Amino acid sequence: MIRFYKTDEKLHMIELEEFEKNCWVEMVSPTDEEVETIRELSNIPEEFLKAALDEEETARVEVDEGATMYVVDSPMMVETEEGDDTYTTIPVAVIYNGSCIVTVSLNANPVFAAFRTHRVKVSTQKPVGFVLNFMHENVKRFSYLLKQIDKKSLRLQAELHKSMRNQELIELLGLQDSLVYFSTALSANSSVYGRLSRMESVKNNEDYQDLYDDVLIETRQAVEMCTIYRDILKTTMDAFSSVISNNLNNVVKRLTIITILVAIPTLIAGLLGMNVDLPFGMGLHGDFAAWEFWIIVGISALLTVLCSVFLVRMTDKIKIRTPKQAKKKRRRD
Repeated sequence: MIRFYKTDEKLHMIELEEFEKNCWVEMVSPTDEEVETIRELSNIPEEFLKAALDEEETARVEVDEGATMYVVDSPMMVETEEGDDTYTTIPVAVIYNGSCIVTVSLNANPVFAAFRTHRVKVSTQKPVGFVLNFMHENVKRFSYLLKQIDKKSLRLQAELHKSMRNQELIELLGLQDSLVYFSTALSANSSVYGRLSRMESVKNNEDYQDLYDDVLIETRQAVEMCTIYRDILKTTMDAFSSVISNNLNNVVKRLTIITILVAIPTLIAGLLGMNVDLPFGMGLHGDFAAWEFWIIVGISALLTVLCSVFLVRMTDKIKIRTPKQAKKKRRRD
């Protein structure tokens, strides 16, 4: 898809029907034919126009044939087939030369939507200002989505406190991956900002310099937020992993106790049911009286009870308790 825009004297963004000098060309997932058309109209190298169409493209700055290209990573919120929101980054290219500004991306970018709807005022006649405004709004988008990730993480943790389910754990793992992508993207974008600081048009323009300083400050804040949220989420996942392991140990402990208790009457019945002569005339070849049967049942029950008391006390001693649980136990004792 290709759209043409141009700002008037009051910085109102006006959509054009065709290419004009000093216009902004927005390209979203363009076809090869569209790329060739813009190449002929703008004289921008084809490799520049196709750079951002590779999802693995790294952030960088290139200058060739009078055109300057800035490729930065931009955050995106994507809805999965299950209806959940995931967060990732995609490359976005901002290219300009003496005739126009061209932006290329695989998906529609909310920052460009803000330019079109006048929420952020830019001039298509000032490409450096256009690039700085885009980078500023782009890093603010990082901060906004990082806050959304933190809110979603808190909601999932609250649900896990009520019920430990796989779905919430999988979503937390997805958020952890998103934070890794964001952290990597912010670091890569920082390398691009260094080239901007060395441009004469930025050094000699006070407004551009202030905007550039805002970009650096926002980026530093976003990096700190990303690091904090990633550390918190990692600690949370480790804690839930320990809880799951502890719950599994408790289940295995209960099953082991049940197995031992069931084995006691089974052992007694097996010994008395052996096809050999047993002492005291007991066993299949002896003549059982009714009272003898109940004696054997009583012995089995007594041994089972004694063994269960012993096992419960033994496991109770090695049970890990929170300070609150330990205090309650001391009161009971």
